[in-house]
Amino acid sequence: MEQYKKDFIDFMVECQVLRFGDFVTKSGRKTPFFVNTGFYRTGAQLKKLGEYYAHAIRSKFGTDFEVLFGPAYKGIPLSVTASVAMSSLYGADIRYCSNRKEVKDHGDKGILLGGPIEDGDRVVIIEDVTTAGTSIRETLPIIKAQADAKVLGLVVSVDRCERGTGTKSALDEIRESFGIETTAIVTMKEVTEYLSGSVIDDEMLAKIDAYYQLYGVQ
Repeated sequence: MEQYKKDFIDFMVECQVLRFGDFVTKSGRKTPFFVNTGFYRTGAQLKKLGEYYAHAIRSKFGTDFEVLFGPAYKGIPLSVTASVAMSSLYGADIRYCSNRKEVKDHGDKGILLGGPIEDGDRVVIIEDVTTAGTSIRETLPIIKAQADAKVLGLVVSVDRCERGTGTKSALDEIRESFGIETTAIVTMKEVTEYLSGSVIDDEMLAKIDAYYQLYGVQ
């Protein structure tokens, strides 16, 4: 495993973003682990997070695209910090963009925050984590409604490595259903491998194994 992945896993644990216990995902699944990017709360943490995302984005998509789109609400700071990191690390001046939950009817009217989406733009979507692909199915129509733009793909912090709505992984389903590329800073398999015997004890490892018996990709 690359060192930056190990560093990112330690970073998530340190920031209490990656936690183990009893949780329920957006798709309604009961899970023994949870990734909550809302726990990145300081300027230093957000700066480092943006740099980890920028590394994953550049590795998969390069720097030749126009818009980094972060769905509201958690995607808003992600799109901002990652676009700043893309500029500072790689000299790529990429517009950040996010949606509002409610359309604004005064001032800078409309549904978008940040830069506009224009015809011909190439867009990368940035998310915290995806489980069953629920959020991406809500996000793509928002982008398509703005302009004739091309969505290149999706980057998340953690690939949970579990089924979407069928038998394939959520990220594979997104790739095949929408014709876009997907990538993650780390996968949950890498997280489990790295933390087993330390943060993840035998009891928790058994719960994680049981979870993947239900929702893992066969």
